[in-house]
Amino acid sequence: MAEPSAEAASVVVAAGVAPPLPADLREKAGIPRAVRYVGMPVFISLCCLALYLWVQSQELDSIELRLLNEDALRAALTGHVKLAVVSTIGVIAIAVPLGILVTRPFARFLTPPVLAVANIGQAVPSVGLLVLFAITIGIGFRPTVYALIAYSALPVLRNTMVGLQQVDRSVIEAGRGMGLTKLGALLKIELPLAVPVILAGVRTALILNVGVATLGTFVNAPSLGDFIVNGIALDREPVLYTGAILTGVLALTIDWIASVAEDVLRPRGL
Repeated sequence: MAEPSAEAASVVVAAGVAPPLPADLREKAGIPRAVRYVGMPVFISLCCLALYLWVQSQELDSIELRLLNEDALRAALTGHVKLAVVSTIGVIAIAVPLGILVTRPFARFLTPPVLAVANIGQAVPSVGLLVLFAITIGIGFRPTVYALIAYSALPVLRNTMVGLQQVDRSVIEAGRGMGLTKLGALLKIELPLAVPVILAGVRTALILNVGVATLGTFVNAPSLGDFIVNGIALDREPVLYTGAILTGVLALTIDWIASVAEDVLRPRGL
């Protein structure tokens, strides 16, 4: 695979996504795979333990006890994960095929309008998107997912385009010379070589969705944002800190899972 051009790299940076660093280079940079795989779970566990011990040391009143019960925590955490995962799957289903389409010679004229729409989705404040979809289709889980998809589509779309555009054309032509059709070259050459960059975009979208999903509480979508908003509204610090720290812990956990998935799904030799 050809080295990414300066133009391609600038597009990735403009999208807020750094080009993925291959596993062997990460190890050479001083980040052994064992440390990456084990260190983050240990850190996450320590954060959860510290939060638990701190909450247990507080004298919780009846309101805090009612808000911090096990069922409420489980429902909020489950709802938050569902929002992030479902919206990211939706982004992949929309942005990856669209990125493939606009890199085909017959459809390159669609690139400016497609990128313009994706940029609008990320330029509009996330709360504004939530309110817009809530007004249009109602409140709850569905409008929140739609808003998250609109907000996080750009990194996946851009990275799909960059990943495909950086593939060495001579490699594609060699495949065509061996009898591959255009579709065969796309499936067997271009997409496998673009996987690392696409996965980096998916990882970014996933983390964006974890953070923005907290705002789902404003349109009646269960999430950890319930604890943050209630903690602020009722002036209950244990509730506020629990929601905020669990959101951060969830983001770190999902980012760690995504980093492991990157290593597993990365084609050998890349």
